[in-house]
Amino acid sequence: MPVEERRRQLLDAALDRFGHRSPEDVSVDDIARAAGASRPLVYRYFPGGRQQIYEAALRSAAEQLLACFVEPPTGTPAGRLSNVLDRYLAFVAEHDAGFSALVRGGCVTETSRTSAIIDGVRRGAAEQVLVHLEETAPSLRLRMAVRSWIAAVEAVSLIWLDEGRTPPAQELRGWLVNQFVAVITAAAADDPATAEVAARLVG
Repeated sequence: MPVEERRRQLLDAALDRFGHRSPEDVSVDDIARAAGASRPLVYRYFPGGRQQIYEAALRSAAEQLLACFVEPPTGTPAGRLSNVLDRYLAFVAEHDAGFSALVRGGCVTETSRTSAIIDGVRRGAAEQVLVHLEETAPSLRLRMAVRSWIAAVEAVSLIWLDEGRTPPAQELRGWLVNQFVAVITAAAADDPATAEVAARLVG
């Protein structure tokens, strides 16, 4: 098997293991078995062992999660956010244990590098939301409002998982869109630049 193909196979197996179990509960042997490979082969591609393959899997998951926020510039901003949230919640549901471990932090595999990867997802998601709002020069108030909403989406997603994925994803998505409108409207109270964005959003 070509080098890149074998590496991708190992990474996919790691993503599956880390996605369904807390990172500290996944061993190199688990990943090797899931990939149908040997322990020495895993170390050949990832000499740093579990930590290295975890960080590589995390970067891959981060790319997938950020891709959820990319949406063609068509339709209304609220419609784009709805599509984004549909993909985001589907990702959360598919990688429930891994998502919980990542967002909550505090696991033995957490380092400054993993924290930077996760923070990069949050910042990237906020930038994409601003793109959907068609705002090229967002005010500080608007940027703060969007970042706070991203944090709220994370928190709500964790609660949703804890509650057995209740309410249904579609209902939760609608509520999160309404929450976004409320957050932007509140931020627009004494910020004319954000008020213009809010008017477009509500309209």
